[in-house]
Amino acid sequence: MPKSQTLISSLIKFVSLFIILFDSLSNSPSTAMSSSIANPSLKCPDSGLIKPSTPLIEFLERVQSMALATFGDRDFDPKLYMDMSLKFDLGKTNWAFERLPRLGSGVVPARAFEGFVRGYMNEAGSDLVRHDPGDYVAVPEGFLSRVERGEVRSWALEVHSLWRNLSRRVAVEEPELHTLLWLPEPVMVPGSRFREVYYWDSYWVIRGLLAGKMYDTAKSMVYNLIYLMDTYGIIPNGARAYYINRSQPPLLSGMVLEVYNRTGDLALLEKALPALLKEHNFWNSGTHKVDIDDADGRKHSLNRYFALWNEPRPETSTIDIESASKLSNDSEKRHFYRELASAAESGWDFSSRWMRNQSDITTLATTSIIPVDLNAYILKMELDIVSLARASRKKHVVEQFLEASGRREKAIKAILWNDEMGQWLDYWLSGTNSCVEGHKWEACNQNQNAFVSNFIPIWIESFRTDEATVKKVVTSLKSSGLLCDAGIATSLSNTGQQWDYPNGWAPLQHMIVEGLAKSNSHEAKSLAEDIAVRWIKTNYATYQKTGTMHEKYDVQACGRIGGGGEYKPQTGFGWSNGVVLSFLEDFGWPRDCKIDC
Repeated sequence: MPKSQTLISSLIKFVSLFIILFDSLSNSPSTAMSSSIANPSLKCPDSGLIKPSTPLIEFLERVQSMALATFGDRDFDPKLYMDMSLKFDLGKTNWAFERLPRLGSGVVPARAFEGFVRGYMNEAGSDLVRHDPGDYVAVPEGFLSRVERGEVRSWALEVHSLWRNLSRRVAVEEPELHTLLWLPEPVMVPGSRFREVYYWDSYWVIRGLLAGKMYDTAKSMVYNLIYLMDTYGIIPNGARAYYINRSQPPLLSGMVLEVYNRTGDLALLEKALPALLKEHNFWNSGTHKVDIDDADGRKHSLNRYFALWNEPRPETSTIDIESASKLSNDSEKRHFYRELASAAESGWDFSSRWMRNQSDITTLATTSIIPVDLNAYILKMELDIVSLARASRKKHVVEQFLEASGRREKAIKAILWNDEMGQWLDYWLSGTNSCVEGHKWEACNQNQNAFVSNFIPIWIESFRTDEATVKKVVTSLKSSGLLCDAGIATSLSNTGQQWDYPNGWAPLQHMIVEGLAKSNSHEAKSLAEDIAVRWIKTNYATYQKTGTMHEKYDVQACGRIGGGGEYKPQTGFGWSNGVVLSFLEDFGWPRDCKIDC
């Protein structure tokens, strides 16, 4: 590890720990909440609730802004400029940038700007070099033994081979010139514009790697995430300096457990458990934690997304500034920027799920919502820690997390479960002053709109083993309108946001399918297989047409690619590869079953 990286990592770690400590000790209101689903949020003080930016990030945002002014917004990707590294130190580069000739409007001539970029900046992604995974085998022994049909098997081997295209090693010698974070092990990137490790993507990448017997590569991914947790006090959204103000759905425990179940590597457990305890504390202290009294007056603690940020997201600052331009004052804009970053922390960036008015992104209210899926993930984390601690014979940890998981299971049932609908529903916080600690449950604050997230808790063992719950969930899912020809839609609202109808996403299909398949219900198992088949077919059909795997799919009909959102649809694609391989491993494909649409 470069010495300068060590110094920077230590500094960032110190700042992160100070902020977490401040959050836990401060008596000031800690968040911005909604007084009801329809009413505007009451904004709370921001003191102590942001992580500082860096001079490099601020400079690259200026470059990004100038690029937009120079070239216009057609095919413009702001993230491109944030991922470029500098050829020289920041002082020299900024000196050259400031001396670029300006036209009357202040815009730099295109040729001059292009010359500056060529002369002073490296191509985005050049600080990652290709890496050939040592455990990759073209045809792994026993690979997908239940896949009997020839063309399906050939396609699965092609998807397996894509790991070689996505494998990289970080090549950063002078960290102060890069937004890319140094990592000790090889990495697996999602693909296209996503040139770095992403947190929750990694879970499904690992599932695909395990299906292909790439155990060492899967371990490397886990060790990198542990390193990030230990270094920054948070597992960032992605391995870039501009992401360390927010995390993503916390699934590291699941990655560790999946790898351990395949390899029996006790050394991995010993390394991982301390990091998992730190991550559990991160999510269960400060601004991510919310106390709420149920209908009977019993107090529960649940969690929400809350980014430590209140400025435009650096990787999309030009977009965020434009979105905020209609807001009337700086306070409203800072609040909106936090809501944007918090929605990005959820992984669902963006969706009508987080908006008061689904046609107006400035009505995002992510921090005012107790999300079903986040609390399911943290319950899974607690149950995973129990399993891992048992394997490493840490009795006190087992006892501690059995108690924690029991409390959370009760909280999810009391606050989020809707027995009449047979779904878990996001809960919108309410009150005349929602900044104060403590909230009281009201039935009207459960969001009864249909989202695929309403069914994600079926992935958790303690819910899928309850026969009555499984039966209600299966009936509800079938009648929800979310089941489509090519998979499960993310919502029923066609807003143009990528985490809404008609898009379907690989991780969401996988969690629900695996939960249903592992239940004891024949009806649930049958539904799980039906959804998996639909998803496999649409992935296969688009692959045959385009030669690539895609980030998301339009589930209205087999063979359609998804769209919408802030950027062009991406290919590659890490979690889509992983889910297809995992489905084929679990369900197989009979010789007499056709694969085409």
